[in-house]
Amino acid sequence: MFDGVSMNGKKVLITAGASGLGLEMAKVFSEAGADVFICDINQTLLDAAKAECPSVHIAIADVSDEASVATLFKQVEQDLGGLDVLVNNAGIAGPTGYVETLSKADWDKTLAVNITGQFLCARLAVPLLKKSSAGVMINLSSAAGHLGFAGRSAYSASKWAVVGFTKSLAIELGKFGVRVNAILPGAVEGPRIRAVIAAKAETLGKPVQAVADLYEQQASLGRMVTARDIANMALFSASGAAGNVSGQALVVDGHTQALV
Repeated sequence: MFDGVSMNGKKVLITAGASGLGLEMAKVFSEAGADVFICDINQTLLDAAKAECPSVHIAIADVSDEASVATLFKQVEQDLGGLDVLVNNAGIAGPTGYVETLSKADWDKTLAVNITGQFLCARLAVPLLKKSSAGVMINLSSAAGHLGFAGRSAYSASKWAVVGFTKSLAIELGKFGVRVNAILPGAVEGPRIRAVIAAKAETLGKPVQAVADLYEQQASLGRMVTARDIANMALFSASGAAGNVSGQALVVDGHTQALV
């Protein structure tokens, strides 16, 4: 956590918060004094997250399922008593392969989680955020949400959709004092990107290490970003320090101009 930002008393929901970026954001918001609720589809990961961060509230939820999201928000209202910040973090990598090789099932699943899931959560969060004195929604997109990404068309399409959704909601909700921004991470070091790299290497017929090197070299800074980098941006954009920042695609990617 960077210095000087307090979220004391703020009520925060982070989807897919039991591992990776979600868990890192849960830690940062908790360290800043927020009351944090995380959901995930994996009970084992939720239990581990609870053991690591005892103050967080937890629940099983599938953001692509309307009934599951409705149950989640009932528990959020019960446990938190309201909501100041929604972090729409849940997402999947989707299939790797050229478009003619993709199945409709994989395409549909990617959009169901990555954009429909954000819609389902936003729809129930907005009435709560309007009641907040400073409501904030943060939608996780990707560098693939403003750049083309060969071999990852389903993922890229879903992440471009997140940016359009974000900008539209920022216009809708501005008059209520609710800010909406998207965060666009570059390649984030961790198990998920390593799995993507392995799949990409297989598709391209190249060694895994060669593709991993390309992922690092695609950024001007010559390195991947970290989960803490993204969590810090989320904390900043949710805080009063970003009080006039809304409708923005906040890119955290070490200055990446093209995706490999």
